Amino acid sequence: MSQATAEGVSEPPASSQSLTVATSESARQRRKIAALEEKLQSLEAGHEVKQREINYYMSKGRAIRRVVTLFDNIEDLICENDRRCELEEEDEDRTVDQDRLQVGYITLNQALPWFHSKATNMEHEDYTYMLKKLRQGADSARGDDTSKLKGLVADWINCDLKPALPVDPEDKYCRGFVSDVCGRLLCPTELDWNSPVVKAGIRDRVDGYVVTEMSWPAFLYEKYTADQENLEEGLFKSTLLLQAFKAIFTSPSSARDVAGAGDAANIIEANRRAKKDVYSSKKVKTHLRFALSSVTSWRSVDGDFDYIIFWKNIVDFFEIAPGRASQQKVKRLLAWWSRCIRYILDGPQLIFVS
Repeated sequence: MSQATAEGVSEPPASSQSLTVATSESARQRRKIAALEEKLQSLEAGHEVKQREINYYMSKGRAIRRVVTLFDNIEDLICENDRRCELEEEDEDRTVDQDRLQVGYITLNQALPWFHSKATNMEHEDYTYMLKKLRQGADSARGDDTSKLKGLVADWINCDLKPALPVDPEDKYCRGFVSDVCGRLLCPTELDWNSPVVKAGIRDRVDGYVVTEMSWPAFLYEKYTADQENLEEGLFKSTLLLQAFKAIFTSPSSARDVAGAGDAANIIEANRRAKKDVYSSKKVKTHLRFALSSVTSWRSVDGDFDYIIFWKNIVDFFEIAPGRASQQKVKRLLAWWSRCIRYILDGPQLIFVS
């Protein structure tokens, strides 16, 4: 090979290191840091999106325990709707509980209009994740509501009924039938709390005086007194119920403003909102009973009293009233609540109830 040829051919590098261009250590570190920061920003952005999704589902889930169902699982509502979709003809053997679940599913989709289509098109993993967060939001709302009423109910009772021994806002052990004023409000309407025999019988759980969910307690009635000749007169019209509703659905400070007789303004938007929110009042009755009791943490059974059956009794009173006369009474009662709610939502600070 000639000298010229040899000079025109490049020799292969001894190693890859000979191809590098020297850079400073500080420059390399700056570029590494910039790359890591960019990656961190991407991860944080993904986390923020995920957190927004979590917050969205949990905030929407709060409506479930307030306006849909106080105890039923979301999965049970969905399963009942799926079961009915698979039927080829009308299900004549369906139970009252199944009808209640289906009504709950319909109400769920009214409260969360996006739920049905979103649940239909999601991957199963995303679907179960959504239900989990909705459930957490629902249970969180129920916990917040019961906690909120704990102190408020004591203040309302002490202010309005002025008991000789005031109710301690912080101590639930002194409530229930141990407390004379709470016992009066929790006493079944067919019994006279003023009788020493009745009072002792209830406290000792003597046969014939055991308090169960099958009786309407006095706190549900207007002026906390029932007409023994007509037990539906004044039912679900108590001041405590209105105060509890207002504390949960507006603000605790506004719950003091409840008064006597009058009429509400005929506002179209108020009517629409009242019709939607009147069903929310059903859950308030259960929460109020819990606030008056001596139970310190939420549970479905309190001694002989089953809150789930009590809730179902209230729902059935409104939704499956037997006979035309009972249905007309329910319509009038719902209209009464609609007028109250219109004032709560849109009216002046003072609620006038006719």
